[in-house]
Amino acid sequence: MTDSTVPADRWAEPDMTTGDETVTRAEVCVVACAEVFRGSGEIMASAFGTIPAIGVRLARHTFAPDLLLSDGEALLMRGTWPVGTPAEGDIEGWAPFRAVFDLVWHGKRHVMMIPSQLDVHGNMNISAIGDYHRPKVQLLGARGGPGNTVCHPTSYWIPKHSPRSLVSKVDMVSGVGHDRAAAAGPAARRYHQLHRVVTNLGVLDFAADGRLRLVSVHPGVTVPQVRAETGFPLDLAGATENTVATTRLPTAAELRLIREELDPAGLREHEVPS
Repeated sequence: MTDSTVPADRWAEPDMTTGDETVTRAEVCVVACAEVFRGSGEIMASAFGTIPAIGVRLARHTFAPDLLLSDGEALLMRGTWPVGTPAEGDIEGWAPFRAVFDLVWHGKRHVMMIPSQLDVHGNMNISAIGDYHRPKVQLLGARGGPGNTVCHPTSYWIPKHSPRSLVSKVDMVSGVGHDRAAAAGPAARRYHQLHRVVTNLGVLDFAADGRLRLVSVHPGVTVPQVRAETGFPLDLAGATENTVATTRLPTAAELRLIREELDPAGLREHEVPS
C-alpha cells in the first residue's frame, strides 16, 4: 500500500486539509477507490457506486491512462465526464454485451462491486439476508458475482462499514472467496483475484492466506473503531494499532478534478456524508 498511504502519525487530528482546502471523508474514499486501479494496465474497469465511479475516472485521468471505461451501454470512451451525466468524449471502441463476456472470461476486466455482506475469506453476498429458503430480505440475486470473482480481478466498495456488512459468514455465497476458490480447484483459481476492499473507514486487502486484513484507516478513524465495526477478528498486516498506515489525502490537483470536473454536483457527499 505504499502508493496509497502515509504514516499513521501524520494525522494527530481528524481535520483533513490539502493546502488551504479541507478534505471530506467522501473525497478520501474517492482517492482510495482510484488507487484500487493503479497498475491495472489496459483493462476494462467497471466501478459500481457513486464514489467508485468518480474514483475510476480519477485514476484514468491521472495515473492509469490505459483503463477502458464504458459509457454504460456499448461504447468505450476517452475523456472525462461528471458522474450522473451522459458520457462525453471520443469513442475509442465498441463493446456490445457479448463482447464484454469475452473480456470477462479471460481476466481482462476489473470490477468494483458493492456487497451486502463480505466475510473474512472474501465470500460476497448480494442475494438474500437470512435463511436462503425463507430470507428476511430478498436482494438482487447472484447476478454477475460468481463469474466476476472467478474470471477476473474483483474489488469491493462498502459505503457503511459495520458488523452487518463485514460478517463472520455470509448468508449466501454470491461471489467466490479464497477458501471456496481453493476448494473448487485449478479452474476456479486460474483468474480468481480478489484485490482490495475500500470502506468509509479504511482500506483492506487480502493476506497470503486469503484472509482480509486492514492496511490503512482514513484520517480521523482509529483502528479500535474499525475493529469494533467488523464482524470478525481483523489482522493488521504486521502492524500494531499505533502503526497502521493512514489512507492518503487527494492532492490539490486531484481535489480540483473531483470537485470541478468529476463530481461538480457533490453526489459523493450523499454516499459518504461528512
